[in-house]
This record gives sequence, structure tokens and C-alpha cells, in this order.
Amino acid sequence: MASATTTTTTTGATVGGGGDRTTGTASSGPTDKKKKESIVDLAKYLDKAIRVKFQGGREASGILKGFDPLLNLVLDNTIELLRDPDDPFKLTDDTRPLGLVVCRGTAVVVICPVDGMESIPNPFIQHD
Repeated sequence: MASATTTTTTTGATVGGGGDRTTGTASSGPTDKKKKESIVDLAKYLDKAIRVKFQGGREASGILKGFDPLLNLVLDNTIELLRDPDDPFKLTDDTRPLGLVVCRGTAVVVICPVDGMESIPNPFIQHD
């Protein structure tokens, strides 16, 4: 074991020391962490057509083949919906086939089914 050194300054304050660092114990609180639940349940949309909007304005539509808790998506038969070059907020009728695509979850902004919308309860309201 290494001994801790202590230095006294001219003002009388003690500097250094730091205690025994050989035990490696940390008091970070309780060890039982809550498991994070995904707010979105995409399992019911597997093998169904969905539409995805990304940061930057791009949109794609395809068949959902897989996903993970970080919202990384695997889409098959994907087509990109192209925007008007003069007005970036307006979609055109032009599309571009992409095929099998892996979408990074950090870029996903909106996921919705092509068939329609479904009302869900607000997941942020605390139920007593």
C-alpha cells in the first residue's frame, strides 16, 4: 500500500492526501437500476409498411424488418420520397428506390404506419 502524502501551505491549509484509493469502492447509490422501457412499441409494425422522417428533412417508406431499443431500423423495399429543389418543405411525386436500408436511430424524427394512425395514451402522464 502506498502512503498518502500531505503538504501544508504557508497559509496553513492542508493539500494532498486524498485517502486510500486501493479499495476501489464507490458510493454511487443503489445498485438496482430501473430497466428503461421503450416508449414506442414497434413490434406490431414488423413486416408492415412504415414511413420514416429523418433529421435534415429526408423521408423514406418501406417494410419494417427489424429494430432495436435505440430506434435503429431495418427497412426493406425502401423508397425515398424526394423534395422539391426550389421548396425544401414540399414533397414531390418523385421517388428513388433504395432497397434494403439500415436507418440510424439518432437521425429518426418520426415513425408512422403507412396504413393509418392509432391513438395511444400519453406515456408521460403518471398514473396513480
